[in-house]
Amino acid sequence: MSSQKAEAIAKQKKQKAIVKPSPRKGRQKIMSGRNKRALLGMIKNDRKMTLSEIKNSFADSTSMVVSEKTIKRELHQSGYFCHMDTGEKFKEIAHAFEILSDEQKRAAYDRYGEEGVSETGMGMSAEDIFSSFFGGSMFGRPGAGRPSGPRKSKPLQHMLKVSLEELYTGKTTKLSLNKNVKCSKCQGRGGKEGAVKTCQTCSGTGVRLIVRHLGPSMIQQIQQPCNECSGSGQVIKEKDKCTTCKGKKFVAERKVLEVHIGKGMKNHQKIVFAGEADYQPGYEEPGDVIIILEEKTHDRFTRRGDDLFYSAKVDLLTALAGGNLYIKHLDDRYVKVSITPGESIKPGDMKAIKGQGMPSFRHHNYGNMYVQFNIEFPSPNWADSATITMLENILPPRQAAPPKADETNVEEADFTTLEPAEKTRLEQNMINA
Repeated sequence: MSSQKAEAIAKQKKQKAIVKPSPRKGRQKIMSGRNKRALLGMIKNDRKMTLSEIKNSFADSTSMVVSEKTIKRELHQSGYFCHMDTGEKFKEIAHAFEILSDEQKRAAYDRYGEEGVSETGMGMSAEDIFSSFFGGSMFGRPGAGRPSGPRKSKPLQHMLKVSLEELYTGKTTKLSLNKNVKCSKCQGRGGKEGAVKTCQTCSGTGVRLIVRHLGPSMIQQIQQPCNECSGSGQVIKEKDKCTTCKGKKFVAERKVLEVHIGKGMKNHQKIVFAGEADYQPGYEEPGDVIIILEEKTHDRFTRRGDDLFYSAKVDLLTALAGGNLYIKHLDDRYVKVSITPGESIKPGDMKAIKGQGMPSFRHHNYGNMYVQFNIEFPSPNWADSATITMLENILPPRQAAPPKADETNVEEADFTTLEPAEKTRLEQNMINA
């Protein structure tokens, strides 16, 4: 038998062995578990094959020609992907597939072996692998696969300093900012229809994996932005770039935001403007502008929640004999409170004024104001001997000497007035003690 005739007979046998898809409607030949495992086995074992070679090899090795729909249905019904998603077996397959699907990682594996790609393989799911092979979702639903990129770009935060008065009364202020918006002429493409191409240097990832050999069994992996596409993952020829945005896919725009500061808002409270951040290529929509309120330090009041704390200076006469105290509030009105005669306010005493604190945000109630008294005494040599004698007759008697203090165990001493610097140093030491 001639060699040509033998080859023709072998070719006919091979064609007969292939099961052709039925032209009739209905269920096609069911894919066996063995063939499913063969598909994934190719991904795991044949690391140097390209994706197109793996697809063709599947048909050759299983002697089956089936539609993508059938493959999707059979794998989904068997639950093969779902059960593997948490197992060690799937981690191995995902690791192998990730190397195959990334030219840089594959080159690193060819050069350095497993050490060159030791950090890969943990970020892929069965859905990722299935989608790369057959397109769409493995569940057969349009749009059911994972999104191609993040939905929103990163938010833009802005600190806004506000006074305690503004937080008490509320205020609306305008904030002007320059932002990037999607180019309306090219609809964010950056150029003519079909002119945008995937960067061949980074395979569209926007980054390059630099592998450095540091020594025996030691390598260093560094990710750097791709200099060919400036980290965008896409390239456009100069002649095809949009004349408005020059290929950047966005244009600058001035935006004025009205920031409403509500009564009772607190320090570090956030005001969110949805979708007002910069448009960034590769994201479905712009992120949010987040205004963070920063409360300024006040010279008279200290805020704690909805309560206000106030240090009141009271003269000695009012502290002893009573009188009125006027407190200027944050809305410029005065709060008048009375000290009962004979109440005898002492330094450090604290009293509360109900309902005179900060408004509660989005509520109708108010906190309290707490007043701590600081008694002001007269200056030295303020009274003559006659006035002092009169005070001795009015005020409670002086403190008596201890019962056992006599000439045998008492030593006379004098007070010394402290210098201002020494006084400050001692006060600071007492605070830190």
